[in-house]
Amino acid sequence: MGMMVAARRIDAVSGEVRYEFGFEDRFDRILTIDPGTLEANVEDGDFNSAASAITAKIVNAWRSSGEFPPRMLFAS
Repeated sequence: MGMMVAARRIDAVSGEVRYEFGFEDRFDRILTIDPGTLEANVEDGDFNSAASAITAKIVNAWRSSGEFPPRMLFAS
């Protein structure tokens, strides 16, 4: 069975970039990425496969363009 995770950037300050994310368009979780270390955390503490997948897509986009994308979609 496939998985679709969507994320949208909600904040980008010097020490962190924050995204709302969730399955399809249910933005019910918060992901925080440290731009210096690229360490990622989720607000609810459950860094599961959905969080991992969307983090990888966001970080790969940042590595490619040098900017954190405003939106991201992971589909498998």
